[in-house]
Amino acid sequence: MGKCEQCIIKQFNALKSLTSQELVRISNCKTSRFIKKGEVIFDEGEAINGIYCIKDGICKLSKLSENGKDQIVKMVVKGQLLGQRSLITDETSNLQAVALNDMEVCFIPKNEIINDLQSNSKFSFDVLKEMAHDLKEADDIIVNMAQKSVRQRLGETLVYIHDSFGTNSDGTLSVLLSREDFANIVGAATESAIRILSQFKKEGLIMAIGKQIKINDLEGLKRVE
Repeated sequence: MGKCEQCIIKQFNALKSLTSQELVRISNCKTSRFIKKGEVIFDEGEAINGIYCIKDGICKLSKLSENGKDQIVKMVVKGQLLGQRSLITDETSNLQAVALNDMEVCFIPKNEIINDLQSNSKFSFDVLKEMAHDLKEADDIIVNMAQKSVRQRLGETLVYIHDSFGTNSDGTLSVLLSREDFANIVGAATESAIRILSQFKKEGLIMAIGKQIKINDLEGLKRVE
């Protein structure tokens, strides 16, 4: 098991603000876990009681609506933290986290890190900054849902995946999402997402290589109406 104080991943999140002594203590109580693609990390309504530091892989955070459909709220990637809200409140999780590919995560129990939140002001400030960023993203999602068409949202999603996660050697998007996942990100029926992706192909914006998607015209996707 790797040691927190020697782990490069901490540089990408609030854990970078902990002292060497704090990191050594946390390292002794954390647990590392490998998660298979499709596996649930935690469920909506579950008490997380700690934070997950993502060492490798990507997961989706989603909420089940009253009509039984998932709405994907966010994708969380290598270097980011999951469950920060559980450090501040005693509420259960309002989202479900599911691995989009094979993942490696480290879990730090709340009772071990809560003292650091209270005694290390730089760490607590960084956690607050990350939570504020999450709130801004949530605001943007609400505005997008209200003001933009499904075509625009799907175009933006493809651009976001390309810019955030990069491509494979053959130019295809490195994150493989199902058509249902795309629909759940943009808040549409799966059939609508499939139809719009077909339109994008006919318009020369994207092409399919097996189940993978390759973007042919990034600027064109940004201009979709």
